[in-house]
Amino acid sequence: MTGENAILSLRSMTLTAGRDKSGNPEAHGVDFRAGEVTALLGPTGAGKSRFLSDIESLAAADTPTGRTLLLDGAAPTADGRFALQGRLVAQLTQNMNFVLDMKVMDFLRTHALSREARDPDAVARQVFEAANELAGEAFGPDAQLTQLSGGQSRALMIADTALLSWSPVLLIDEIENAGVDKRRALELLVKSDKIVVMATHDPVLALSAHRRLVIRHGAVQAVLARTDEEQAVLARLRDMEEEISGYRTKLRAGEALT
Repeated sequence: MTGENAILSLRSMTLTAGRDKSGNPEAHGVDFRAGEVTALLGPTGAGKSRFLSDIESLAAADTPTGRTLLLDGAAPTADGRFALQGRLVAQLTQNMNFVLDMKVMDFLRTHALSREARDPDAVARQVFEAANELAGEAFGPDAQLTQLSGGQSRALMIADTALLSWSPVLLIDEIENAGVDKRRALELLVKSDKIVVMATHDPVLALSAHRRLVIRHGAVQAVLARTDEEQAVLARLRDMEEEISGYRTKLRAGEALT
C-alpha cells in the first residue's frame, strides 16, 4: 500500500503499550478508530504531550516510551514511515497564529486548489462558514490572516482541518484555551471521520469524548468510558457553561448584569 493510499483508507490505529518514566511496563495499549474522539487526561508533566508525540512521529519502539504505532494493524515499513511523515497527522497546538499575509478567503481558496477540490470556491466558503460558527467573534472573508485573534485562528484551522485536510489523524492540545465553541468543534471533528486525540483539562471536553485515557508518570493508567451518571453531570456542566457564556457576552457588550 502506498503512503497516500494508506492515508486515505486508514480506519484504525494502535499505539502499543510501552513503559513509564521509571521503565515499568505500561498497563494499556490503545486502539483508535475513525470517527472517534479520545481525550487524554492527567496533570501537567504526566506524559500527555509525549503520547501525542509518539503518534505524530509514528513511533517504532524508538522513543523514550518504547511504544509502536500500528496503522490498520501493521507497522509501516521504513520507507512507508518516511512517506507518511507530515502527512498522516494534522496537529493543532495551544498557540496558533498565522505568519502568512493573505486574506482569509484567498488562503482557503488556495488551499482548496492545492487539494484539487472539484469546486474550490464552494469548499472555501464551507470552511469559512464553519470557522465562523466556531469562533467566539465573527470575522470576514477579507480579514488578513495575521490580524485574526488566537481564537479566530484556531477556529479557522479546526474547520480547515476537518473539512479540507487529507490527514486522517488529528491531534489537539488543549482546545479549551482557544476561544472556540467546543461543542460545535467536537461535532464537526466527529463528522470529519478522522481519528481525533486531544489533551485536555476541561471536564466538558473530557466527558464529551467517546472515551478518556488517564495518564500518569508517562504511561496510560486507565481507559474509561462515560457512565450514565457522568452523562447527567455533562448535561449540567453544559448548562452552566451556556449561562456563563451569556454573562460574558453581556459584559463584553457593556451591559449590566441583573
